[in-house]
This record gives sequence, structure tokens and C-alpha cells, in this order.
Amino acid sequence: DEELYELLEGIIRNAKRLKRLTDNLLDVTKIEGRSLKLNKEKFNLNILISEVLKDYVHKQKNQQKVEIVYDFKHKADTIIEADRDRLSQVIHNLLDNALKFTTHQQMIFVIVDKKEGQGQVIVSVKDTGEGIPEKILPKLFSKFSVSNSNTGTGLGLYISKNIIEAHDGRVWAENNSDENGATFSFTLPIAD
Repeated sequence: DEELYELLEGIIRNAKRLKRLTDNLLDVTKIEGRSLKLNKEKFNLNILISEVLKDYVHKQKNQQKVEIVYDFKHKADTIIEADRDRLSQVIHNLLDNALKFTTHQQMIFVIVDKKEGQGQVIVSVKDTGEGIPEKILPKLFSKFSVSNSNTGTGLGLYISKNIIEAHDGRVWAENNSDENGATFSFTLPIAD
């Protein structure tokens, strides 16, 4: 019946939340023990991001609708050498974070731009939410960083930063100057 169905949904939702927390704690342990292993392979970053975005279309069917816009600045393939699963984890973390602070009928933009002369690609997740308070910005990528969300553990951005840096990339966040919201970006080297 409907009551049992709702209870079962609650159990599944909480089991998934506990699994994410356990996975995050294991990742932090690996990062701090310098034993985070990367299984690098060459692949098309554009395809990976498209696959991650498909997950969000399914996630949002029963939740608030937030439009996610994907913008390739270059139509050519973006080939990188990276750990596909770890990079997918970073993109998921950034999108989850953007969804927390983006309300119904607002937009999230995922932008991929190559810097050919610099041999790198920049991936940005730009939301139209409330932005990041200035006092939080300096410690945003720290473990258990203070946030104005009660739905996170404070580990996702810390883990993402360490994964990107392990790939010789850089990650940062800034408030949008032209409108509401914030943009989280990271760079990765383009494969030879």
C-alpha cells in the first residue's frame, strides 16, 4: 500500500545517503594516506559529461525541475587522459552542489572550453542560485567546510579538489559577477 511504499522509499533514500557518506569517508582516508589510486585512460570528455547529465535527467523526474544546459565551446572531441570514474565523481559532486542551491525553474550551465595554446580544458558548472557568502569562499574546498546547506557532509568539494589536483589540474569557485549564483570550474590537461 501507499504507506509501505513511502516507508520503503525512505529506507532506500537513507541507505543511499549512508553509502555516499561511507564512500566519502573512505576517499578522505585514501587522500590523507596518499593512497588514492588513479586508473588513467584516454577518453572523450564530452561523452563522459553527456553520460553524467543523462543521470540528472532521470534523477529529476520526481523532483523539482531545474534545466541543465550543456555548452561545448568547441565542437571537436576533447580527449583527455584521466580516471574516468573519479572524474565522473567530480562532475557529479559539482552538479549535486549546484542543484542544492538552484531553485525550481532556474538553470545550471555546464560549459567546456579548450585552451589550445595552454594544452588544457576548462569545465565549469554555473548555477543561478544565491551565490557563495564571501566568508565561506576561502575555506570552500576544505574538509567539513562550513556551508549554508544542511544536506551535505562538507566532503564533496574537498574530495573533488584532491582528485583534480591528482590529475595535474586546478579547481576554484567564484560568484557570478553578472547575475546571481556561483561558478565552479576545474582544468585538466588535454591528452597528446
